[in-house]
Amino acid sequence: MSNSSENVLLGCIGAPYGIKGWVKITTYTDSPLSIFEYSPWLLEVAGEWQEVEVAEWRPHGKGVVARLAECSGRDDAVRLTSCKIAVKPDQLVELDDNDFYWRELIGMEVKNTKGYNMGHVDALMETGSNDVLQVKANIRDAFGKKERLIPLVDGQVVININRDTRVIEVDWDPDF
Repeated sequence: MSNSSENVLLGCIGAPYGIKGWVKITTYTDSPLSIFEYSPWLLEVAGEWQEVEVAEWRPHGKGVVARLAECSGRDDAVRLTSCKIAVKPDQLVELDDNDFYWRELIGMEVKNTKGYNMGHVDALMETGSNDVLQVKANIRDAFGKKERLIPLVDGQVVININRDTRVIEVDWDPDF
């Protein structure tokens, strides 16, 4: 139905919950309840993406549980265990020019203010104080680095993020 490379992963189906087709949901959204702001969902079932509707949902402990419209009993719920939950990119909220989804930053080149190419963003991680860019260094890095962890602090460390050129300019010493 949909190309998986363009889908935005929001979570996955966990274990069945009860006997009436409910499932536990593991969410990757900031707030577990935020996953229900998106409809319809795309579920990856047996390698194929299928559009599904959430019939019911509710908070459960620190997580959430839901029943999908196509899921009427425990056997249906068992078949959905471990299925990825995604949405199409156009379902995401459009951000201001100065805001970015993490998925946009992955793959961008990182250059410092002196023009040194430090590599590309391989991943991001959330810490208590600020997010951090995990930058995979270029193969022939002059400083012998394989990876750099660069704080994503706007205006202090991150000087500019250019969507068009896919370059992040940072004020960061390549030897650090």
